[in-house]
Amino acid sequence: MAQTKKKRKRKHRGTQTGRVDTRPRGRPQNRAEARQRAQARRKSPKKGARGEKGGRAGSRMSPPTWGSAFFKGVFAAVVFFALIALVFKRPPASAAALAGFMVIFYVPLGYYTDSFFYRRRMSQAARDREGGSDRRDK
Repeated sequence: MAQTKKKRKRKHRGTQTGRVDTRPRGRPQNRAEARQRAQARRKSPKKGARGEKGGRAGSRMSPPTWGSAFFKGVFAAVVFFALIALVFKRPPASAAALAGFMVIFYVPLGYYTDSFFYRRRMSQAARDREGGSDRRDK
């Protein structure tokens, strides 16, 4: 007996709840879609912290700020305070004094360390844009 229903030509996309993913998955449906995906990848390559694809380049390529250095310094001082007061069982007043000194010490240290690595990443990115044939790891 001949089949009366028309067979589907492509896979049903979506979940049982009715949500349909708009992001293309898997292989492209035709040659035009494959070309379009390849051009989109070429135009906006995502590079990671060390240059590999798929990383989060935006947060690593922003210049350091004193605010972020202050936040890191205060966080390190709080951890240091907890370590001194709870683990080594020192009086809270002396632990707070040491933590205050650590804030004064850690904030500039964190800022200048971040700026060193930022300048290093920027020079690396400039070398990669220029051609990068003079790299050591040939």
